[in-house]
Parts: sequence; structure tokens; C-alpha cells
Amino acid sequence: MKKLMLTLAISMMFAPAAFAEAPAVQAAGAPDRAMPPYGADKPIPTPKIVKKTLSNGMTVWVVPRQGLPRVDYVLAVRGAGFAADDKDHPGFANILAGMINEGSAKRDSRAIAEAAQGMGGSVAAGPASDGIVVQANAVASQAGPMMALLAEVTRTPSFPVKEVELTKANALQALRAAEATPAFRAERAVNQAVYGEHPYGHTQPTAAAITSVTQDMLRGAHAQRFRPDRALLVITGSIKEAEAMKLAQAAFGDWKAQGQALAEPAAPARAAKPARILLERGGSVQSTIRVGGPGIAASADEQVPLRLASTILGGGFSSRVNINLREAKGYTYGASAGARMNRAGGAIIGGADVRNEVTGAALTEYLNEYKRIGSELVPADEMTMNKRYVAGGYLISNQLQASVASTLARNWLIGLPPEFLGQYVPLIQKVTPQQVRNVSKKYFAPEAQSIVVVGDPKAVGEQLKAFGEFTVSDK
Repeated sequence: MKKLMLTLAISMMFAPAAFAEAPAVQAAGAPDRAMPPYGADKPIPTPKIVKKTLSNGMTVWVVPRQGLPRVDYVLAVRGAGFAADDKDHPGFANILAGMINEGSAKRDSRAIAEAAQGMGGSVAAGPASDGIVVQANAVASQAGPMMALLAEVTRTPSFPVKEVELTKANALQALRAAEATPAFRAERAVNQAVYGEHPYGHTQPTAAAITSVTQDMLRGAHAQRFRPDRALLVITGSIKEAEAMKLAQAAFGDWKAQGQALAEPAAPARAAKPARILLERGGSVQSTIRVGGPGIAASADEQVPLRLASTILGGGFSSRVNINLREAKGYTYGASAGARMNRAGGAIIGGADVRNEVTGAALTEYLNEYKRIGSELVPADEMTMNKRYVAGGYLISNQLQASVASTLARNWLIGLPPEFLGQYVPLIQKVTPQQVRNVSKKYFAPEAQSIVVVGDPKAVGEQLKAFGEFTVSDK
């Protein structure tokens, strides 16, 4: 105890400022010191991209970068994602992608993982609406072996029965957990309301779809969907162009397409009438709301103004719907809204979790904000703030070489050219308030929005009558 008291006494002696009253920041009458102006935004310079098409139709882009002794690979396969799933097997692409590194013609899942770790990296795949992306990385000295491993898992997955059954069991458990959440149910319903029977509207799995998956189904889908003429390989990092091309040719040059490629997805048909859906959740103390309507493809002429409009309306903490519903009204912890864009089409989706008693009021505020951004010009300071937010976030997210490779590959999947990487920030900076108003009037039109509410019909049913007749469902 004496030692403790001595220590405290010494601390007090040598740190008196910590216990004293803080001095005034600015003396009375002193002139205000304005914050210095922001520096100019710096667009991402379009990197030097060496491009080549192999004889089998596979596209290869090499983006050398100095810095860390690491090489990143991103292989994008267009037409292999959710849009390729038939109506009886929604979400199938998720299982297909997840099984890519679970066994090959040469190795089991453990051997693949150990090989990747031994190279100082990893290899894994993930699905998107318009394709599947396989990512791999390794230290620069292992660029060749990792390229070979990437080709091995991509070209010759074995889909072992034991791994298939384990993946299905895990997927069923994940689905049961997801279906217990109102957000999952709301997203599923609003996607179907916006896209109808189009594959974009059926990306979430069902128990029947998961259970029906077999090894033969996976092998057949892989042979049909994974094709060199629908593939892009992006190589970036500490590697010379000639070496990268040589490795790509050695690993993928003899890859042959099998059969006829799947047809490209058509543009989604516009729903004849916006839907009104109330999904029952008896006893719930809050409602999950979604407001959704048709959007545009990622490569459409209006996509850049619509991206900025989405940010202003509901793309961040300082967005209009969040400031309104969270900060001003106190209806929710967070609200969002904006455009979701795919290769063949898109959607406008907004949503929040709100208290039962303000469900109708929250929907009113959503539609009011949709109407306001489509009828009034956004003030100059709000335009500037959001342009800086978009530019800054984009610059930060594309600093790492793996991020650059991923952005290039994902842009390619949705129909954007490689130059868009460097063009995006300058294009955002050129958007005018008139353009924001015009695209918002067209795509955020309140009368075009479907409304989905997950909640207790007894608590919210009366409030919803003002928005039309709702179909009540327990799905």
C-alpha cells in the first residue's frame, strides 16, 4: 500500500497539467482563425495497363506497381454469377464459388490452403450478380507457383462429395439464421418486386435449392460457366509485364471452352405496377421498411450523375434520408437509399428499421425526400461536400494494389472500361445540380416505388393504408 501511495504521489508531481483546469482555447476578443481550405482532389491516375488476348479468347491485363514484394491476381468470369442461376436454384452461384478452392484434380482443400499459405498468400472465390471473381495473392518470389495454383482451382475443381455435403449443411444453417432476420425477408421481397422474374430478383437461396445441389450439378455448371472467352485475368504488383504474360500463357493458354456459352442476361422488364407488401412478423416492436424501384445498368449514360444523387440522398451518414430520419426525427439508428447497378439493369433501393408507431411517418419522409431531390436543385455547398466524400472514399478504397485489381475486374464484369478507374472522380466533379435533379426526377420518382414492410400487421396496418392496398404474407 505504501508503494502504491508513493507511486500515485510521484505521478501527481510530474503530471500536474492533467488535473488542472484546461486553459481557454481562445482569448476573448481574439480574431477567429478560419480552417485552411481543402486541398484539390486528386483523381486516380489511370495506371498503365498492358493488355493481351490469348488465343482461347481469355483477356489478360497486367498492371505493374512498385512497392511491396507482392503479386495480386483477380480472375473474373462473366456470366458465372447469380444471373446465370435458373429460377429453381436461386443463389446457386454462391455454392459454386465457395466450392472452387475445396478440392482440385491434384489436391484436397487442406492441401490447397497449405500451398497458398506457403506462398505467403491465399486463393478464394466469391459470387456477384454478373459473374464469379477468384482472387489470389502471394509474395513476389512465388508469383509463378501461385499463378499455377490459381489456374488449378479455377480450371479443375473436383467438388468432392464430402465437401459438397458440408457446404450444403453450412448454407442451410446460414439460411435459417438469415430468414429469422427481417432485413433478409425485406431484401428478398423488394428485389422480387423490382425485378420480377428476372434473375437479378432471385439471388437469395431457398432451402429446396440448396438441398438439390449435387456434385454432378456443380461439375456441369462449372464446365458451362467457366470459360476462357468470358474471363479476364488482372495481374498487378511487383512483377514485370513480360513475366506476367508468360505466366498467364503457361497457366491458362491451353484452357478450352466447352459447349455453347450461356446467353447474356436481358434487361429486366419494368413492373406494370409498384407493389405494396406487408410481411408478417407478429409481436415485433419495430418495422423494417424498403422502398424500391427500377434503376439503370452500370454502363448507362446517366450512371455517374445517378451515383452522386444516390450519395446525396442516402449514401452516407450525412445523407438526406439519414439526417432526416435519424438526426431530425429520431425514427431510426440509420437510413439509406441509392442506386444498385448491374450489367443489364439496376434498382433504386432505400430502407431503414423504425419503431412501430412511426412506420407510416418514416415512409412519408422517404417519399418526400425522393420528391425533393427530383424537384429542387441541390445547393452548392451540399454538392461540394458530397463530391469530396465520393472522391475521397474512392481514392482511399483504391490505394492498395489488390483493390485496384478488384475494381478493374468488377468494372469489367458490369460493362465499364479499364479507363473508368481514373475517369470516375473527374466525372463526379463535373456533375451539375441540374443533372442530379434530372436523374432523380426520373429514377427516384415516388410513384414508381414499391414498398415492402416487415412488421406486426396489428401495429402498423392502419398506418399503411395511406400508401395503398398491401398484400399481407407470412413468407
